[in-house]
Amino acid sequence: MRRPRAPFLVVLAISVALVAGGVLMAEFMRLAACPLCIVQRMLYLLLALLALLGLPLARHPLRPVMLTTILAAAGTGIFVAGYQVWIQRFAPDTSCSGRMTWWEELVDWAGDEIPLLFKASGLCSDPAWKFLGLSIADWSLGFFTLLFCVAICGFLGKSRHA
Repeated sequence: MRRPRAPFLVVLAISVALVAGGVLMAEFMRLAACPLCIVQRMLYLLLALLALLGLPLARHPLRPVMLTTILAAAGTGIFVAGYQVWIQRFAPDTSCSGRMTWWEELVDWAGDEIPLLFKASGLCSDPAWKFLGLSIADWSLGFFTLLFCVAICGFLGKSRHA
């Protein structure tokens, strides 16, 4: 990535497209998002926000800080999506406990505030929809990995052209 703004633009474009695509799929295909899907959606929105904040800092000394935060958010997304893939493939009988975890409470609160984006009514173990044999969680794992790699390329591109 030769241009300093490129990694931020790529992360912003992909993240916004994935959130918009997820909302449209949920609405038109009547797919119910699960709590882990909503956490991933929140992480994509966080990545978009970080990329947007990073755009004006592309030539600033804070550039590595912004790329590091993008790496951290994408890495968290890899973990969350990977956990959901594991549940779908190896623990499909997993059910939520009677007591909500902190992140489930966050998803529940966000769903009450902005239901179009954050309402969770599906089961994390149910793939619900597949494309080319991969579930939405599989695809999300791939996209979080791609965004992680884009941020790494942002570091490499900067060091190569410094």
